[in-house]
Amino acid sequence: MHEKIVILGAGESGVGAAILAKKQGYEVFVSDGGKIAEKFKDELSANQVQFEEGQHDETRILSATEVVKSPGIPEKAPVVQAIRAAGIPVISEIEFAFRFIGNSKVVAITGSNGKTTTTSLIYHICKHAGLDCAVVGNIGFSFARQVAEEPKEWYIAEISSFQLDDISSFRPDVAVLTNITED
Repeated sequence: MHEKIVILGAGESGVGAAILAKKQGYEVFVSDGGKIAEKFKDELSANQVQFEEGQHDETRILSATEVVKSPGIPEKAPVVQAIRAAGIPVISEIEFAFRFIGNSKVVAITGSNGKTTTTSLIYHICKHAGLDCAVVGNIGFSFARQVAEEPKEWYIAEISSFQLDDISSFRPDVAVLTNITED
């Protein structure tokens, strides 16, 4: 039996997760309630990933064994509520990508302000120190896309609080919390 994974949201993180899931042998379906950008539709088609836009086929979504949810989709969205009510596990793209990094290391940067600057500086230091690394997450490619298309020994990841919402086993080797302010 193939594991069925549904990816909600077809932006950079959703399409990256779809590409990684397909390469890992999952049966993949991407659903986006809005319009999918042409470049992402082209990538999904090129990777033979089925998708829909402008709606959520609840029957198809609820047949999933697991759902990867875009951080941009609110918890109160009816489709998310239906998935939760059905008891289907919901994870983030960060959580999904982390499963497939092997022995690679992750430096994760989060906080209210300064994430991009700190991530860029750490990447610059690591790159100039000769490490095989990539910047992923909110800047650069999505974590899942990088893992799928060009794995590295080190991932320098800028991660928003929304991307951390649906994690369970994600444990970076180095974690940086820049600061926390009321949002």
